[in-house]
Amino acid sequence: MDLDSGAVVAVEVVAAPPAPSPAVPGGPPTAEMGVPEGTAVADWVLGLVAEAAGTESLLPLVLPLPARILTAGEGFVALVESRIRRAGRRPRDITFLLGADLADLHRSVVLPGVSRLRAAGFRCGFGTSMVRPDLVVEAAPFLMRIDPGIVSGVATDQRHATVVEGLARIGRGSGVYAMASGVEAAEDVLRLRACGIRLGTGAFFADRAWRPGERVTPVPEPTAGQGREEDAGPRVTEFMLPPVGFDSDTTTEQVLEAFTGDPALNSVILIDHRERPVGVIDRTRFLLSMTGRYGHALHAKRPALRLAESPRTIPAWMTALAALRVAGQDTERVYDDLVATNSYGQCLGVVHISDLIQSLSRS
Repeated sequence: MDLDSGAVVAVEVVAAPPAPSPAVPGGPPTAEMGVPEGTAVADWVLGLVAEAAGTESLLPLVLPLPARILTAGEGFVALVESRIRRAGRRPRDITFLLGADLADLHRSVVLPGVSRLRAAGFRCGFGTSMVRPDLVVEAAPFLMRIDPGIVSGVATDQRHATVVEGLARIGRGSGVYAMASGVEAAEDVLRLRACGIRLGTGAFFADRAWRPGERVTPVPEPTAGQGREEDAGPRVTEFMLPPVGFDSDTTTEQVLEAFTGDPALNSVILIDHRERPVGVIDRTRFLLSMTGRYGHALHAKRPALRLAESPRTIPAWMTALAALRVAGQDTERVYDDLVATNSYGQCLGVVHISDLIQSLSRS
């Protein structure tokens, strides 16, 4: 859950991984994961993807993964990538949340293992915050999960709040999304936001039987400012539409297909591997470039980023009136779509200026 907007941004699958295989029957598990065990884990992951496919549409998935898999080498990564693609999922839609045994692995295993997963297009998360801060900075995972034992006392125990705030600062400084797990009350949400946490999971939002599309508990409203004019009126989240996003290395031809297939599409957002907008392509200016003389021949097979402009971003908690002020600062692009982001700069949606004007004219 996004703790600011209350939007469901991903589906976390909670399941126990397969037990480690012993070197000999009845013996202890081996230090490194062999091919048979790696294949069993790949089959298990594919089963989780297939199970999720029957209950949700295109929300990103957060899947558990035993950290020992980092010792399996290139074979496991290639195997799980091919199976997930055959299941109709893109690697960039999957975040593997490495288990608590991550803290027991040496950095010489963690760093190359995370790099292999990332090279295949997967996002990698640390399933525990009980790791060295320098390892978090060096490995740069997509996500870092703050353990429920720490989150549970954040609203009443200043010691817990201090730890959470410190982890949030490490995450922001290194580009890692800190996610609080085990959120149980509205007071937890308020304190987590005050500590700088913007992602959370837990029983407060929904029970374990929840399925995508079902209702979740709304997050508490952010505290409004002290009588400032820009704090009045509806927030941009009321006008936010799902973004049509592409990877930053998408070709111009793929963007053209998106515009051709949807006549109502105003803009396309180019995003990096952390879901941060790096460029926006306006429909009118893009089609003018493509339909001009030699336009298709010049641009079709080349990166769409060449025709993109810098995104005009606004925080998702901003009011509609304040967003219009931002739009008016650029007279040449005053009617271009705005890109709503969370506090990590992650793209949440787009806002049409015309929708803001129509709403404010009626109020």
